Amino acid sequence: MAEKKSRAAARKIKDKWKAKVWYNLLAPEMFNKQALGETPTDDPGKLVGRVTEVTVQDLTGDFAKMHIKLAFRVDRVQGQDALTQFVGHDMTSDYIRRLTRRKRTRTDLTIDVVTKDGWNVRVKPMAITDRRIQTAKQRVIRTIMTKTVGDVASKQSIGEFVKGIISGDLAKTIAL
Repeated sequence: MAEKKSRAAARKIKDKWKAKVWYNLLAPEMFNKQALGETPTDDPGKLVGRVTEVTVQDLTGDFAKMHIKLAFRVDRVQGQDALTQFVGHDMTSDYIRRLTRRKRTRTDLTIDVVTKDGWNVRVKPMAITDRRIQTAKQRVIRTIMTKTVGDVASKQSIGEFVKGIISGDLAKTIAL
């Protein structure tokens, strides 16, 4: 009996990490194909569909934009490079909590718009007032946001629209 146990213990365990190869994640053309990071895999087909999050600070070096997170999904693999596609952006929860304080009103909205080059984009703008406002005024703010975001999206390509959102140009347009 002791002999069987020693044979079972003598089996070698295959190290899965040795079979993996590291691939470079590259941003899409609208972000100048910058390196987003690296990811390991044993099969390049398993890379397609993976999502990675990067802050705008990591891409541009602008410390003031460290609260904006961008999401990229791997679209295809070419050699050692995994090419990505922009799939969304978000703000960190601590930044949003810092903006929404007492005696302020936060107005949220969800809009589906189509860009000039045919991309369907779901935009979720958020407006914060410096004091509490009535629901009727919130409705007016929502209609202004809907009209402005729809107009801007229909006149721009997806790259221009995303860059306008990240830079804050769309927010400035809504605020006017």
